[in-house]
Amino acid sequence: MYPMLYQVNTRILLSELGPRATLDDVPDAVLDRIAALGFDLVWMLGVWQTGEAGRQVSRTNPQLRHDYLQVLPDAAGEDICGSPFAVQDYTVHRDFGGDAALARLRQRLHQRGLRLMLDFVPNHTALDHPWTRSHPEFYIAGSEADLEREPHNWQRVVSGPHSLILAHGRDPYFPGWPDTLQLNYRHAGLRAAMQAELLRIAERCDGVRCDMAMLLLPDVFLKTWGDKARPADGSAAVDQLFWPDAIAEVCERHPDFLFLAEVYWDLEWVLQQEGFDYTYDKRLYDRLRERKAGPVRAHLSAPLSFQNRCARFLENHDEMRAAAVLPWEAHQPAALLTYLTPGLRFFHEGQLQGRRAHASMHLCRRREEPVHAAIQAFYEQLLDCLRRPQLRQGRWTLHVCRPAWQGNSTVDQFVAFGWDSAPAPRLLATINFGPARGQCYVELPFSELRGKQVLLCDLLSAAQYERSGDELASCGLYLDMAPWGYHLFSVVLSEPEA
Repeated sequence: MYPMLYQVNTRILLSELGPRATLDDVPDAVLDRIAALGFDLVWMLGVWQTGEAGRQVSRTNPQLRHDYLQVLPDAAGEDICGSPFAVQDYTVHRDFGGDAALARLRQRLHQRGLRLMLDFVPNHTALDHPWTRSHPEFYIAGSEADLEREPHNWQRVVSGPHSLILAHGRDPYFPGWPDTLQLNYRHAGLRAAMQAELLRIAERCDGVRCDMAMLLLPDVFLKTWGDKARPADGSAAVDQLFWPDAIAEVCERHPDFLFLAEVYWDLEWVLQQEGFDYTYDKRLYDRLRERKAGPVRAHLSAPLSFQNRCARFLENHDEMRAAAVLPWEAHQPAALLTYLTPGLRFFHEGQLQGRRAHASMHLCRRREEPVHAAIQAFYEQLLDCLRRPQLRQGRWTLHVCRPAWQGNSTVDQFVAFGWDSAPAPRLLATINFGPARGQCYVELPFSELRGKQVLLCDLLSAAQYERSGDELASCGLYLDMAPWGYHLFSVVLSEPEA
């Protein structure tokens, strides 16, 4: 089964419900609507307790202020809540009603057949996490020279009677995140403590989205930190994989628990092999934004063992809104290439209404925007199609497209694939993912076509086409489609008339 995930920015949802709203105030009607649209999982982003130190960074850091003022120019002090990825404690934020309110929300979700996903941020903690006082050895430590040379990557932290230089959390390609401190995964005590945190989280939800999960891979970690990752307390360094044992321990206690990895740099397959159920498919997203069918088609030719565990998305909280970066004519076929292919279908709150403004993770308010009626209607139609058994648990096949005639290069714009889940009719998606009108033949290697009459009923429009099954089996389906055109056909077979 290919599940569907709906991401919610918890802070913004609650702020729009009222100044002191908690998780108990999330209306049943909101949950009913999510369930009615066919979703299986709800990711409540940002429920964990954050601290004043992170909020202060968000209020004073010039670069952060510049970034969020671009998306919300009238942001005021009360709108600045700090990043939810600077976690002070894996307990539900006191302003949101605490752990008890989350438990009640989870129960309400379960009553509607929805499962709850929460965040796990394994790479770093907030600046004011209790471990800075009780276990400073859990962090990457540096020197006065490090702080002087790279003040953007290091921070002086008071730990009891001592003053320490600790690293900000980061990946190897960008400066540190100034509201975080970097955990040291070569320290055995830290690894055990984070595994215990993950087990605590798993008691309160049905899955986790693991932030920047590839940063814990030993080769990536050593590339980022090198000799700085030697445990400061002199204990033996550990260079074993973290994820396989951590995931196995959770799943032993909660067999149906789901792990989703945020991962980049072509490390998706690596993390799938380490136990993640699904991994971000950023490569497909990037190729769709480039609006080139060839690279999309090449990506979709990967083995199903990989594709079945990809999380397909057209936007999320880290990316710009799809309605802002894709022209409407390209947005629609891009959505079909995202959500009609195998894997977890990942939708972002606001995407279905055509929101264009990015919402900053440092703010608990966003711009007011009207609903884009055409986008909303399109997604409602698409979500209705995604309920079909073929698309939920069927077998997916990428089809070959041939030139309609010698020298016709528009074939390169086409992507075609099918879904089969007998006894339901086959589904056939044909997409001209390009700016010019195009023609091609789609090969349909279906033995049951011969001797039949075929009715192609487009589920996304009123179009219907009758074809000879013998002709389709021998020559393929001829397409002549407008720029950015698309069909999702139900393939209905019947006996030819006498």
